[in-house]
Amino acid sequence: MAEALLQAEGLVKHYPAGRSGLGRGRAVVRAVDGVSFEILPGETFGIVGESGCGKSTLGRLLLRFEPPTAGRVLYEGRDVCGFDARRLKAFRREAQIIYQDPYSSLNPRRRVGELIAEPLEIHGIGGPAERRERVAALLGEVGLRPEHARRFPHEFSGGQRQRIVIARALALQPRFIVADEPVSALDVSIQAQVINLLRELQERFRLTYAFISHDLGLVEYLADRVGVMYLGRLVEVAPCAAICADPLHPYTEALWSAAPMPDPAARRRRILLAGDVPSPIRPPPGCAFHPRCREAFDRCREEAPLLREVAPGRRVACHNR
Repeated sequence: MAEALLQAEGLVKHYPAGRSGLGRGRAVVRAVDGVSFEILPGETFGIVGESGCGKSTLGRLLLRFEPPTAGRVLYEGRDVCGFDARRLKAFRREAQIIYQDPYSSLNPRRRVGELIAEPLEIHGIGGPAERRERVAALLGEVGLRPEHARRFPHEFSGGQRQRIVIARALALQPRFIVADEPVSALDVSIQAQVINLLRELQERFRLTYAFISHDLGLVEYLADRVGVMYLGRLVEVAPCAAICADPLHPYTEALWSAAPMPDPAARRRRILLAGDVPSPIRPPPGCAFHPRCREAFDRCREEAPLLREVAPGRRVACHNR
């Protein structure tokens, strides 16, 4: 296996949630609770799971937008969590983010050219003329025209705005991009165009993606490997083709059984989960999934399973596997 571009080692992020009552001290939301994985150069690592499982928080931790409660992030072997201001600024040139909502991620008072050029100004790259040329080139890369630089964000459609967000993310020529639900706010007819654009840009600029999504069809199309999250933890990590064809964890199995199939004549056995996702403030003991798992037994209720390798390239956190 190639050497990892980025590694997460035991990442934990807890948020204070007020008093737990009965004098038990302050409660915490366990948004991310001991996550470890690696992302290889040039690959797309998909991160999937239900809403509230910690996917977006994990993405922010990878870029050190927030400090972890515990654990660390290694970028080319260097601990991002230990960077000082100078080294963190240099890391920002290497790692960028594409946000979910193109409407709220662009300042409505600034022209598109200014928004795309802003990272270049912050990092002191080029003079005004060079930046204008770079902005025009970036707009062309994402399928827009140079004259669009003079317009304001409200003059564009949702799909065009997301292209502007992508152009801004590419301004510093990064190597690693966190794409956090990048098409969920777009019309279905536009989603495929933006996803294909991301794929083309990845090949052209040799980008590495962490692709966060709840749309399993998109993940299946775009990702090389997939990490499945449940209640702040990874329950399965595997190559995308393997996890789609033969999911091992009961939660992954249920998740993929709910995904729509492109062939209307095809049938897939739907697995319905009982109950609701437990609270991240009071997760159940043992395996967090056991209250909803049809295969749970006594050990699952008492002991949290480790994410262990069960086949080459496949890791599962389940006592039954």
